[in-house]
Amino acid sequence: MRCVAQLTAEWREPAEVLSAYAEEPWALGLVSGAPGEPGRWSYLARDPDATLMVRAGARRDPFAALSELLGPSSPGLAGGPPFQGGVVGLASYEFADWVEPLGLARQAAWPDLAAARYLSVLAFDREAQAIVAIGRGADEGAALARARAALSWLDAIPQAPRRGALTDGLINSDAAAYEAAVAQVVERIHAGEIFQANIARAWTGRLAGDARPFDVFARLVGQSAAPFAAYLRLPGLALVSNSPERFVAVRGGAVETRPIKGTRPRGRTPGEDVALAAELLASDKDRAENLMIVDLMRNDLARVCAPGSVRAPELFAVESFANVHHLVSTVVGRLAPGKGAVDLLRAAFPPGSITGAPKVQAMKTIASLETPRGPYCGSLFWAGFDGDLDSSVLIRTAAFALDEGGWSLEARAGAGIVADSDPHAERLETEAKISALARALEGACA
Repeated sequence: MRCVAQLTAEWREPAEVLSAYAEEPWALGLVSGAPGEPGRWSYLARDPDATLMVRAGARRDPFAALSELLGPSSPGLAGGPPFQGGVVGLASYEFADWVEPLGLARQAAWPDLAAARYLSVLAFDREAQAIVAIGRGADEGAALARARAALSWLDAIPQAPRRGALTDGLINSDAAAYEAAVAQVVERIHAGEIFQANIARAWTGRLAGDARPFDVFARLVGQSAAPFAAYLRLPGLALVSNSPERFVAVRGGAVETRPIKGTRPRGRTPGEDVALAAELLASDKDRAENLMIVDLMRNDLARVCAPGSVRAPELFAVESFANVHHLVSTVVGRLAPGKGAVDLLRAAFPPGSITGAPKVQAMKTIASLETPRGPYCGSLFWAGFDGDLDSSVLIRTAAFALDEGGWSLEARAGAGIVADSDPHAERLETEAKISALARALEGACA
């Protein structure tokens, strides 16, 4: 798709625009409400021209299929939005079996990989308060026609947000069982089997009445903005994510990952909030936990980056979100000649921050203690026609499946377990992490 065209329109909130067609298969929203990059740009897309579904047992290498779907690199418009059309993909956690064959069990409903190629995109520039409609095509006429098609999405009548509780209640996994699992992981660490493992617990429920997964997404965007909020509608399935965490990104060959490890809840008063952030920053345990994953991600990036280019320019930055403080580090590198975005995905998947160290052994530990994760702790990514990439870690995420009774849902929250982890404290951390999503599901919208 060598030619690119763009048209502009006045600002509208992306979630409002998406509400008009959110029930279409492959309707997509990537909405960032955080300040600064990547908070400036949000994207909507629909009606892909090609799709890819990969399930366990597929004969073809899914990374090769993904590269074929993306096609040869084609430059974008200088100064335009970072994503100017390309492939958006949902890689479930068990997609890891294609990187390191472990015989992971699967959730029946969810594919390992669901990807779609979008030739039309609406890019929302929050900084300039403008919308850019992007179209791709084999010639200028085709590109302009697709940009006009994207612009026409703004004409659809938005749907009003649903008020009231979106679920009749969430059922969470047994607290004592989770604490026992944490204690078991601590024992394995002391036995020398692993250094760290991220263990999660599940919350399940059903949407009430005529509530839609999109209602959950719209409420989250309004109540607790996150850098990597996302909505993806698949046939019979839907994903809603309010993730704060970048997995891997490529911009002009420069690579970045920003792993999160270390959490405290937000305080009930300004003074308590400041104290909790300071406690997190000063915690030797949380710094050690974070540094283990930094080292793991440095190793993953080094597989596809030029020798000597991988480094960690920032360690242990405290970032604050609606319900938690997090400890975040940054690792960067530069792709080696001949390596691209898909190579980076293969080298780094699944994200180290939600597996542990060593990664493969931590994954075996997770598989022995959890049911299949499905989308949770996988990644939602866009890969541009120009070779750039961005991706999230699918935490703070709910997975929805449609059946005869309506929409069922599952959400999980986990904690990184290390040698001195306290099972009760780790269980409380999972509850702090799930709180914004639970509030959106169970609370009433004024």
